[in-house]
Amino acid sequence: MGRLPGRMLPGTPTARSEMTERKAIESWLTDMDGVLVHEGEPVPGAPEFVNRMKASGKPFLILTNNSIYTPRDLQARLNRMGFDVPEQSIWTAALATAQFLADQRPGGTAYVIGEAGLTTAMHAAGYVLTEFDPDYVVLGETRTYSFEAITKAIRLIDGGARFICTNPDATGPSNEGALPAAGSVAAMVSKATGVEPYFVGKPNPMMMRSALNTIEAHSESTAMIGDRMDTDVLCGLEAGLETILVLTGISSRQDAERFPFRPSRIVDSVADLIGEI
Repeated sequence: MGRLPGRMLPGTPTARSEMTERKAIESWLTDMDGVLVHEGEPVPGAPEFVNRMKASGKPFLILTNNSIYTPRDLQARLNRMGFDVPEQSIWTAALATAQFLADQRPGGTAYVIGEAGLTTAMHAAGYVLTEFDPDYVVLGETRTYSFEAITKAIRLIDGGARFICTNPDATGPSNEGALPAAGSVAAMVSKATGVEPYFVGKPNPMMMRSALNTIEAHSESTAMIGDRMDTDVLCGLEAGLETILVLTGISSRQDAERFPFRPSRIVDSVADLIGEI
């Protein structure tokens, strides 16, 4: 069979180069924990990296799956560690969830299990929080999951409420060790109801797309920096971004080789990227 005019066979050098060639990076998305901070301390070079992004004038967002804190809370936390980050440059799974629901069902109602980061975002999106016949049950992170609240959520879902969860993380860190996170509690609710939640946060590319929309960026000229193959890199890959794995958090070079997908590149830390901005 002959080739179609103007078509290149897959695997030819020219075809491969066209597939891998990307536009110059004009926008940056970066995870926070494991990329900019690690165990409560700034990653060496990370404050300088953030300062360079700010000075460049290029759009950027700092992302986190944690829905406990508001962007203002996170701004204050980063400021204490030497970062000068505008509040509007922080994008959380709580904000992405609230925006998703506002797009899906404007002016809706929800029963929310979570803390200020989530409830504030839901109110700002125009949602009414209620225990009575809500459109959605929205499960987020909280320091103290209440058995009574979980029971209420199960009964509301049994009654027809749609089930949303901010992120699928099974555990979260603490000084004493791992803590159960939203993904673990969501599994319990699903077991009791037979209903699986829709997860908005990473690795759902919805998180990336909402972040891109927020800074009016394009996927083909945006890079996602993360420390986890199973969330940051996967999420960026599925959203069509350039993906950069840093080795200051969870995943190692050896870990990266075990996955069926690869980041665009691997660097030791964000300090190695300062010269690119």
